[in-house]
Amino acid sequence: MTTLTVRQTHKTQGEPPDTEKLKERSTTSVDKTPQTRINSTVRLLVAEAPTLSSSLVDLFQPLGYHIDQAHSAQETLTWLDDAPFDLLVLDTSVPGMSDAELVSRARTSQRDLLIVVLTAQATVESTIAAIKANVVDYLLKPCRSDDLLMTVTRAVDERAQQMRRQQLFERLREAMDTLDQPTLSREPAPVSTPPTPALTTQLIQTSMLSFDREKRMVTLQTNPPRSVELTDGEASVLVALMEKPNQVFTYHQLAKTALGYEGMDKWTVESVIRSTVFRLRHKIEGEADAPQLIRTVRGRGYFIALA
Repeated sequence: MTTLTVRQTHKTQGEPPDTEKLKERSTTSVDKTPQTRINSTVRLLVAEAPTLSSSLVDLFQPLGYHIDQAHSAQETLTWLDDAPFDLLVLDTSVPGMSDAELVSRARTSQRDLLIVVLTAQATVESTIAAIKANVVDYLLKPCRSDDLLMTVTRAVDERAQQMRRQQLFERLREAMDTLDQPTLSREPAPVSTPPTPALTTQLIQTSMLSFDREKRMVTLQTNPPRSVELTDGEASVLVALMEKPNQVFTYHQLAKTALGYEGMDKWTVESVIRSTVFRLRHKIEGEADAPQLIRTVRGRGYFIALA
């Protein structure tokens, strides 16, 4: 196995990026890719100092990824602002900005970006920044080429599997919602029969809103009152929250209690619940960006704030 070694360089303020040079560098890296391509749909950004003894681009070319290259912190951020990437390999010898700041700004620029950090000397500040940015791996140099390649390919493969699972669950959810619509329209609630005690569980009422389980209809106690119909998934999440007001539900608890999902990985669970809550907020909240009903507890989950 070969060893990837990196020469230590002095950090200086990077020059403003040249758009033509960025395009030229991107084209060059793609043209030099070997004939055997593994996955040309994956876009990789390599950020490294221009004075390194060997380029990481040469190491990654056999993978068949679309590779772009940046030689300064500002160039790196310019690439991230201009195009979506699957993964960033960041050598902290890249000049122009502290390691911690560059990692943080890269994460802010692209929330779902996979990040692998290479460093010759880990500091407390850079380590904390890497943890906060949820990097895939934080490798100390020199590191073996095989280890770096394995880290990158494994991260890309796991992300692809997660995306496929999420798309599958979304399609299933849409299909379930579509199938539910005709059934509800053929079986309207009787209007001539007086309410009976058995129907009291059909309607959940609070001072701020009420929810009809059968019709999947939320009525907001606004002036004037406003009613909105929910999908099956949105209704299930709302019922779970309303039945235990002011109690925090984790993502996994909501997935299991409201949607009946079990055995899913953490990333898929959070994606499904977040997308459902996002749609639900846009329907029932006055301002979805500043929710007053469905509140977020960072790092834990959601609860519904009812008086």
